[in-house]
Amino acid sequence: MSQDAEKRTENRRKKRSKQCHCCGQTFMFCWNCRCGFSICQACMYENQWGMTCNGITWECPDCGGQNGYGNQ
Repeated sequence: MSQDAEKRTENRRKKRSKQCHCCGQTFMFCWNCRCGFSICQACMYENQWGMTCNGITWECPDCGGQNGYGNQ
């Protein structure tokens, strides 16, 4: 393997599984907050009524920070 190819593979982000703080299961995709809170898509859908008021942002239950859904 050439030196350039090794450098490119080092720079790639590894796929990491996240654990949902609500149901405790491990998923490849979770909604994440900057404080470290993560929630899976199913739990987000169930708890959407209490985490968002406009469908564009959601509020982290741990730190109260505003996070976007990425749809705007």
